[in-house]
Amino acid sequence: MGDLALGIDVGTSAVRAAAVDANGCRAAFAAAMMPAPFNENGLVTQHPGVWWKATRRVVQNLSRQIDLKRIGAIAVDGTSGTVLGVDEKGQPVAPAQMYNSRAPAEIVRSIAAVAPPESAAHGTTSALARAIAMQTQPGVIRLIQQADWISGQFSGRFDVTDENNALKLGYDPIARRWPDWLVKVGLRPDRLTTVVAAGTATSMIARCRALDLGLAGDVAIVAGTTDGCAAFLAAGAERCGDAVTSLGTTLVLKLLSDRPLFDSDLGVYSHRIDNLWLVGGASNSGGAAIAKHLSLDQIRELSEKMSPSVPTGLDYYPLAGRGERFPHNNPGMEERVGPRPENDILFLQALMEGVTKVEKLGYHCLAEVGGPSVRSIRTVGSGAKNAAWRAIRARMLGIPIVDPVDDEAAVGAAKLARRGLFLDSQF
Repeated sequence: MGDLALGIDVGTSAVRAAAVDANGCRAAFAAAMMPAPFNENGLVTQHPGVWWKATRRVVQNLSRQIDLKRIGAIAVDGTSGTVLGVDEKGQPVAPAQMYNSRAPAEIVRSIAAVAPPESAAHGTTSALARAIAMQTQPGVIRLIQQADWISGQFSGRFDVTDENNALKLGYDPIARRWPDWLVKVGLRPDRLTTVVAAGTATSMIARCRALDLGLAGDVAIVAGTTDGCAAFLAAGAERCGDAVTSLGTTLVLKLLSDRPLFDSDLGVYSHRIDNLWLVGGASNSGGAAIAKHLSLDQIRELSEKMSPSVPTGLDYYPLAGRGERFPHNNPGMEERVGPRPENDILFLQALMEGVTKVEKLGYHCLAEVGGPSVRSIRTVGSGAKNAAWRAIRARMLGIPIVDPVDDEAAVGAAKLARRGLFLDSQF
């Protein structure tokens, strides 16, 4: 079996892949862009074939850096709450519904009436509600997530998922099983997958896929995780109170805790990793909320001219669209981005300050529901590379911001793959 572990990170706009060695050090990295999802009246979709095409490209790109025969295990992370229905061969029956798709309101209400308040299945974008509606599509025999489908392309198995991806479909991470109340809201139990702990080896690569991609025939396929959890694992946070902020398309906060915490009113939920918990939430603020007002070139240019140590005095709450998930669970919430100053440098700074206020409020909410005190914050995602924004966050958060060990979620997925390859290894 090979000496490298491969992690594949399937995001909203790109697929990224990283290979790590037995010590967890990055040996190779590649990325492939994807077209943006299609958004029509709150239903955000993307065809899974787009994900696989990009995945194939990153594997091909890695072959220029390493010998693919050295890869001994593969794990995949994907966007949390992105759901699709597949037929008996694992083929998508319809485009996948992305994590930020609006769910059928009547099913959301039925879940709210039955599900325990700590369940991650609540909310207007409920993955469970969308899955229940999806199960009636002709040909659907199984409901799976983004990471499951890409893993299935390697193994041929589409009947297994990990505890982190299962969470928003109603999985109970404390009892470690699918709860009985799922039947009461109309979900067919035979549509669900087997759930295993993240980092568990579940199968071997399919022979035809190994030959197709130039991989060894004994590659282990390991249960992955969500993109937010993978980013946390990559960052190197390891003590209770260590936090990771993901400044990507959305704003995701995760805090390492010795106990699980849940609050559906605040959008707080917990992922299990071994015997510890990643407590946090995902906001609709973040990079996309800024990029809707200014182009990436403008953001780069204006950031270099900014004076981040001088507050703008403006009180913004940027959102990518209508509605917020965390730290307010408010489907009707509108962004607040005014008044707009004539100077675009100040406008960009106010947007960055606004997202940072959401981040600060998020960590305050985690403390309110019983989370440990935040000792340090590591930052991942494209926003982490912006020096002006980092200075703004250091000023406003008042918590030490330390450099992550690695800022790519694909490395976190690779660490899970390494766990399946070297059973005694640590994350």
